[in-house]
Amino acid sequence: MFNLFKNNKGNLNKDNNLYINISALLIHVAKIDENYSGKEKDIIKKTLLELGLTEDALDDVFRKSEVIEKNSNQILEFTKEVKNKDEEFKIKIVEALWKIIYADNVSDMYEMSLMRRLTGLLYLDTKIVGDIKDKIRNSSNK
Repeated sequence: MFNLFKNNKGNLNKDNNLYINISALLIHVAKIDENYSGKEKDIIKKTLLELGLTEDALDDVFRKSEVIEKNSNQILEFTKEVKNKDEEFKIKIVEALWKIIYADNVSDMYEMSLMRRLTGLLYLDTKIVGDIKDKIRNSSNK
């Protein structure tokens, strides 16, 4: 019985690492335009909850991901686990990325360049990512 609990706790920590990496990736995108806003933080937290992170773990995961993102010099480590998820999961991440980019109703060349890189790193079709971009951009302009 105690071993069962120990295994579940281990899986929870493994899952938290996934959420930390996702959050660090989202934070990285939010910071790329040097305007890391409260609105972007809210989008990140909402996305983590929608992906299944518990409310109890949210603040801890978010805090750790901010530290990891700050001390990292590459995004490969953030995408390593995500790229192996199913397409639906990756689409949710890309939707959050575009929401963050358009949180200020503007996208710059650094954000666009990063999204092109992420499209390849996540093994997503550029058409799908473009369609998501258009959907988010159109909804943010309303």
